[in-house]
Amino acid sequence: MNGWAPGGALVSNIEVTATTVQRGDVIQLGGRSCRVTDLFQLPQGAKQLLFESGELLTIHTRTRLAAVRVLRRR
Repeated sequence: MNGWAPGGALVSNIEVTATTVQRGDVIQLGGRSCRVTDLFQLPQGAKQLLFESGELLTIHTRTRLAAVRVLRRR
């Protein structure tokens, strides 16, 4: 589902994995929205996500998370 954010940006609800997660994605964890600020590649395809809050989350290649992604204008 796509929609417009208050600032006029187009946003999309997506499912992310260790392969598809990107900086700027907003992931819902335990009812909190966490924005990904950096990614670190780990062995066997896993990734460690760094959030704006300073917290880290390590996800395995089969982990699936709900996220919101701001789509850039072309």
